[in-house]
Amino acid sequence: MKFSFPLALLAAFLLASCSEEPPPQTARHRAASYPPVQTQEYPPQQQPFNPNGPVQPTGTPPPETVAATPPPPPAPTKVAKGDYPYGIPVPGKPHLVESPYSPGKYIDVEGFPPGTEVKDPYTDKIFLVP
Repeated sequence: MKFSFPLALLAAFLLASCSEEPPPQTARHRAASYPPVQTQEYPPQQQPFNPNGPVQPTGTPPPETVAATPPPPPAPTKVAKGDYPYGIPVPGKPHLVESPYSPGKYIDVEGFPPGTEVKDPYTDKIFLVP
């Protein structure tokens, strides 16, 4: 009696899975149509081989016809450590300095040794710990 219900359920699933389904429709695909190939009137002229010259992929125009792009801007130069101003020590407060860029604003420099470059959080400029 215990097996009759699961056995009946299994038989129902087997019968349902054996039923015939119509085959899927086959789709017809059209052949791809590409635009006609354009032939050049004159083939490109063969350039002499220069092993030390710049590498050019085939099919590119000669360098005379290529528009020159402006050179990238020079990279920002690294400012020497002596070019930054020092913070101004606050009297009576050993770990606070006044920023040379934003007067009246105090910055905590505790843990930084003297001469260390520190960024002013108000102006994002660098100054040195006194």
